[in-house]
Amino acid sequence: MTASTMLVSGPKDLVFAGPLGSLDAYISKVVQVPVLSQAEELELACRFRDDNDLDAARQLVLSQLRFVVHIARGYTGYGLPLGDLIQEGNVGLMKAVKRFDPDMGVRLVSFAVHWIRAEIHEYVLRNWRLVKIATTKAQRKLFFNLRRAKNHLGWLSASEREVIARDLGVTTREVGEMEERLAGQDVSFDPAPEADDETPYAPALYLASESGDPAQSLESDDFREQGADRLRDALDDLDARSREILEARWLSEKKTTLQALAARYGISAERVRQIEQTAIRTLRAAV
Repeated sequence: MTASTMLVSGPKDLVFAGPLGSLDAYISKVVQVPVLSQAEELELACRFRDDNDLDAARQLVLSQLRFVVHIARGYTGYGLPLGDLIQEGNVGLMKAVKRFDPDMGVRLVSFAVHWIRAEIHEYVLRNWRLVKIATTKAQRKLFFNLRRAKNHLGWLSASEREVIARDLGVTTREVGEMEERLAGQDVSFDPAPEADDETPYAPALYLASESGDPAQSLESDDFREQGADRLRDALDDLDARSREILEARWLSEKKTTLQALAARYGISAERVRQIEQTAIRTLRAAV
C-alpha cells in the first residue's frame, strides 16, 4: 500500500485505483477521506482484530492518511522528499493498525503517531547523510531534538548545552558531539578531479593494491629482508677505515667531503675516493 496508488471515490466508498501522477493530487485525495467517528473506528478495529477483515483495516488506514501527511511535513527541514517521508509514515501507520487494540480505549491516531514517527525517524537517519550520524539511543534523541532546541545559527554556549543535556537526559559531552556532527558535511572518499589537468588526491590512491599476487609480494618482502642482512654482513667484513669512509660519505645525514676525510686520515682526496669506490664494489657484490 503506497502513497502513489491510493484513491478515494466517495465519502464512504473507499477504493484503490491507478497512480495519481503527482504528490499534490495524492494529498488532495487523502484529505477528502472522511474522518471516522469513535464508534465507527471501534467497529472497524474489532472487525479486523476478531475476523481479520482486511477491508476494515483498509478503511482504518485510509481514514488516517491525512494525519501522516501532517506529521511528514514536520520533517521537510531535513532536505528529504516529502513524498518519501509520507510513504515511510504510511508504513508506520499500517504497522500501527495491525497492532491496534480497540479495548485500550484510545483513538487510533493517538496510538499510530508513535509508529508513524518511528518509521520517518529511521528513514531520516538512513538518508540524511551518507555517513550514519546517530547510532546510539542518546544520539538518536539528540539528532531530532537538538535542531529544535537551538534558537540561533551559532554554536551553543556552555550554559545552553547544560540546559539541553538536562532536558534530554544526556551528558553535555554528547550534546557537543552531536552539535559538531550536525554542523559537519559529508566528504567523498574518492572525489573526481574538477579539471582535466588536476592531479587526483583521493585517499584510495594511497591504499595498498589488492590485485597484486600474494606470492610475488611475499617474495619481494623476503628479498628485501635478505638484502638488508647481506648489506649488514658486508659492512662488517670491511676494514675499519673503509667502513668509516663509506658511512661518512653515504650513511650519515650530513655527507663528509673527500677533502675533510683526506685531512682526517692524512692521505690524498683521490686516495679517499679510491677506497670509497672499492668499498662500494665490495658491498655491491655481496648484495
